[in-house]
Order: sequence, then C-alpha cells, then structure tokens
Amino acid sequence: MFNIFKRKSEKEKLMEKYAQLMEESYQLSKTNRTASDVKVNEAMEILAKIETLTD
Repeated sequence: MFNIFKRKSEKEKLMEKYAQLMEESYQLSKTNRTASDVKVNEAMEILAKIETLTD
C-alpha cells in the first residue's frame, strides 16, 4: 500500500530499461533487422552494467 513512496534502485531502473530495449528490438525485428540489432547491442550494454552492480 505504501510502495508509492518507495524509490526505485539503480538496478531496478536498469532492469526496466533492459526490458524496454528488448521489447523494442523484438518489434523492430519484424520490419528492420539492422535497427533491431542496434537495440539488442544497447540492451547488452545495460545488462553488463547490471552485472557490475550485483558484484
């Protein structure tokens, strides 16, 4: 009930960004493979940042 006051951690923000990029990549893969690959690369960079936060 009081989760509206809870701030998101850096890891949670990056996870949302990663999920968003992967979804965009999937949608683009149907029409533009090159743009899809760019989104996947961006998502992989975000994933690397997430992994460094967990260490």
